[in-house]
Amino acid sequence: MSKRTQKTGATARFGSRYGVSVRRRAGAAISKLKRAYTCPVCQYAKVKRQASGIWACKKCGHKFAGGVWEPFTRASDANNRIVRRGLEGATATDMAVIATQKAIEFERAQAEAGERGDEEE
Repeated sequence: MSKRTQKTGATARFGSRYGVSVRRRAGAAISKLKRAYTCPVCQYAKVKRQASGIWACKKCGHKFAGGVWEPFTRASDANNRIVRRGLEGATATDMAVIATQKAIEFERAQAEAGERGDEEE
């Protein structure tokens, strides 16, 4: 007898209900949820979800907040980059952007001061 859940995987329990696209999306979410992720502390693939948004490493016991379906989201990656930049210092690209922004602010301030000076006379 052949395997009955070969294509459906974790969504086999739904049978033929709900439609193919819904079952595919549900299967993708379930597979993200059940996967073992790498721990940010001990680097072992032992991180599992305890509750919605709460993830814990089964090896070292490190518990942290993350996304509902995955421990590391795009927003958390962006936040980690910002924090790392604050700790390590700004890069050359960051300094160029900051310098450009300061130059624009300075020019605006000069233009506003010139306009105020013209109005007072």
